Amino acid sequence: MVNCIEVKNLTKEYKGIKAVDDLTLEVREGEILGLLGPNGSGKTTTMNCILSLLKFQKGSITILGHEMRPNLYEVKREIGVVFQDVAVFDELTVYENIDYFCGLYVPEKEKRKAYIEKALELVGLEEYKKFYPKQLSGGLLRRLNIACGVAHQPKIIFLDEPTVAVDPQSRNRILEGIQTLRKEGATIIYTTHYMEEVEILCDRIIILDKGKVIAQGSTDELKKLAKIEEKISVEMESISDKHLSEIQSIKNVLECSFVNQVLVVSFLKGKNNLMKILEYLNDHKLKYENIYSERPTLNDVFLELTGKELRD
Repeated sequence: MVNCIEVKNLTKEYKGIKAVDDLTLEVREGEILGLLGPNGSGKTTTMNCILSLLKFQKGSITILGHEMRPNLYEVKREIGVVFQDVAVFDELTVYENIDYFCGLYVPEKEKRKAYIEKALELVGLEEYKKFYPKQLSGGLLRRLNIACGVAHQPKIIFLDEPTVAVDPQSRNRILEGIQTLRKEGATIIYTTHYMEEVEILCDRIIILDKGKVIAQGSTDELKKLAKIEEKISVEMESISDKHLSEIQSIKNVLECSFVNQVLVVSFLKGKNNLMKILEYLNDHKLKYENIYSERPTLNDVFLELTGKELRD
């Protein structure tokens, strides 16, 4: 596949601290790339450098075959950006907001009208054309924000946390819209903290930490990096520290915990792990309700690679 974005040896420093450290990555034409990382990992700085919103000390950035620079307007016309913070005009209606942002790229009135109608349909705002932003719910407002960023039908779209704090219906509509954009040929760079969205949407994932790429690949490829092979969860009212300690000592158990009335046991490898837990619970006459087994999730891999400590 052709690379539509190439970043080579990118370094961005703030007062001697490297926010991005000799970073190299590529975005392939037509893919949805998930760009993940904990707070402070360098995601936003990397995106702002790619978009020429920030100067950087070292490296090169090429978009659609051109070396990116602030005044490269012919390339910037092919890019759509939807930032996490909603940026629309309160004084304009839904239709007028989309018309304004689309008009920055599409001067022809009739062509722009068709683009606006398509953007409204994409995010499901056809019935809200005459509404003002203050009349919209949080989910509808985010959908308007997306429509404003993609109405000009760009080839490359940056979506930064587009579903944060929205209702399930709006989230579903946004995810469906993103899939539609990709089917129509757009290349999408997607950042989120919702791992289930990444598994649904993304063809490939890059995980950043401390300004570096620490892992990349498909969801299945990344899951193979997990230390654990199986995770068993047991719903139960209570369990003693003594029993937890004994379960921890079972062969191939990496760790076990009991939180919110759920016992979680992670196994490094081995067969019949579920049977081992069932035998222990029954032998010690421990009451439980539901019990189920699952393979490592993308969230498990993410925490293993970036750590479980809180980030500011």
